[in-house]
Amino acid sequence: MHADLEACLPAALRGPTTKIVKIAAGLSGAGVYRVDAAGRSYVLKLAGPRDAVEGWRERTATLRAAALAGVAPALVHVDDERRAIVSELVVDRSFVAWVTQPSTRDAAIDELGAMLRRVHALPLSEGAIAGREPRAYLDEIWTALRGSPLPAWTGDVVRRVLDEPPPPAERPPVLSHNDANPSNLVYDGERLLLLDWDSAGANDPFIDLAAVAVFMRLDDATCTRLIAAHDEAPVATSLPAGFVDLRRAIAGLCGVMFLHLALESGHPGARGDETFELAPTLGEVHANMRAGMLSARTPEGQWAYGQALLRASAQL
Repeated sequence: MHADLEACLPAALRGPTTKIVKIAAGLSGAGVYRVDAAGRSYVLKLAGPRDAVEGWRERTATLRAAALAGVAPALVHVDDERRAIVSELVVDRSFVAWVTQPSTRDAAIDELGAMLRRVHALPLSEGAIAGREPRAYLDEIWTALRGSPLPAWTGDVVRRVLDEPPPPAERPPVLSHNDANPSNLVYDGERLLLLDWDSAGANDPFIDLAAVAVFMRLDDATCTRLIAAHDEAPVATSLPAGFVDLRRAIAGLCGVMFLHLALESGHPGARGDETFELAPTLGEVHANMRAGMLSARTPEGQWAYGQALLRASAQL
């Protein structure tokens, strides 16, 4: 297996001292590996067996453009035959820590908005994959969960999102990352980059802005600063209606996704005594994760995260 993986590397990185260790596997079955070679570290990503060739090529072109624009790690090697990509390994110095420190918070939010502006300025190719619309995706997953043992209160939250018609689109589609959550943000002390571009495609620019706002629990004043940094212009009055709507819809969608993932991972589901008031908040879940008491990789952590996101959706 090591020899097969080494064949995906450029010749300069192959040799007896090269070390390859698996990091993770994506939902498509893609393999992700850390490569230590020639005194440096890299990330090797292989397409999954269910990954269509044309889709992989389109994503690779997007990733190449993102790397050149300085919003994704630099690409070192692309092997079209094996559908493998080697990129630099960026050591994270914690964007979350940067943004939570009062003395650096404004600068961090400004850089986040500017980085997302550079993402959204990337060209949309003719074959660009259309990103999923949050409500349609939520409806699809919620329908699949029908009959599952979910907390009773979650149904009211989901129906509120699905029943409220979205406001008219305020901005044309852009190249959107479509998964801009803190686990995909990496800050090396100088650069703020986005990882995992597998979901990138044409979408409303508010998708990325709303997603980071949800997962980072940004208040309205900070959201206003984020949008102003993205637009390079002050926000006229209140937060844009499209942003507010998508923030609520994305929180609901991600909450249901985590509940679904928890059940798929073996969580027994609701006991029957769960209430909205007893559901954990995002702040509590994040604190427990930082303390090592919860992990989003376990069914229990996914269950707690799902409820917290749905509770946040109801309060937005």
